[in-house]
Amino acid sequence: MRLSSPDRVMWPATDAGPAVTKRDLADYVLAIGGQLLAAVGDRPVTLQRFREGITGEEFYSKNPPKGAPEWARTTMCTYPSGRRHPQLVIDEIATAVWCVQMSTTTWHPWPVRSGDNDHPDELRIDLDPQPGRDFADVVEAARGLKEVMEGIGLTPFVKTSGSRGLHVYSRIAPTREFLDVRHGVIGIARELERRLPDLVTTAWWKEERGRRIFVDFNQANRDRTIASAWSPRALPGAPVSMPVAWSELDGLAPGEWTVHSAPERAKGANPWADMDATAGDVDAAIALWDTDVRERGLGELNFPPDHPKMPGEPPRVQPSKKVAGNWDADGNRVEP
Repeated sequence: MRLSSPDRVMWPATDAGPAVTKRDLADYVLAIGGQLLAAVGDRPVTLQRFREGITGEEFYSKNPPKGAPEWARTTMCTYPSGRRHPQLVIDEIATAVWCVQMSTTTWHPWPVRSGDNDHPDELRIDLDPQPGRDFADVVEAARGLKEVMEGIGLTPFVKTSGSRGLHVYSRIAPTREFLDVRHGVIGIARELERRLPDLVTTAWWKEERGRRIFVDFNQANRDRTIASAWSPRALPGAPVSMPVAWSELDGLAPGEWTVHSAPERAKGANPWADMDATAGDVDAAIALWDTDVRERGLGELNFPPDHPKMPGEPPRVQPSKKVAGNWDADGNRVEP
């Protein structure tokens, strides 16, 4: 694989460590290749790219970049708008290194396998701390989430986000489509919110979250992705989103692993090694949603702004700017 401009700085040097060049990033991929493939292999992948390094322009490639090598596989994906086009699948290390050649810093895999792009086999929850919360608070929320998930028969795995939060994953049988899985995630999130009301929230609008940790249910939507395990993040210091054992969370620093330090960790045991053998049934999570709808009158939550308006969705306007008379019972705007 030819690597052009290998000395291009992708991450500038910081007080925490030296700069990361394009060559350094390629070497990193080669060093942790097996772990990266375990996280992204056989999945449609969106590429987060910076032609001039992370201080330059950022863009995301959903269509495979031009000039993809002949061995690089693609799979057809359907997007929320209904349009369809191929998306890259990474089956071997050479394809990942080619992504580095195309100035990719971060891999964002879909929660599906390429043979069935409509039924997720991975349930993902992003714990996003709001200002005023520290990492210890996120760890407390993650442990509460673990209890909720285990209580409905799911096996949770955790990784650092590479920033301030944590990501909690679980393998699920690919029996339900995206909207069902999203409802299951909302059911889990609401149950966690009931248990830890002062710590976590499902409020979509930032003005309603306060200092609580947002349980991001919208990562379960079609075409919404999370940076993969072992993937560098486009943040100062080149931190890596790192799989960890639950027992490692105490005393953990969120940016503890970087492109420079993660290869040494890759030589040890993989905390996510058994994930594929733990697939659970998402129906129990969906039952939480059904109970909330039936017994508590709780319904749909907001979708991301790039998604079509969905049945039962609340108005897409900040609560502080909402004028009740301008919206009907279904959340549709009424023109004066």
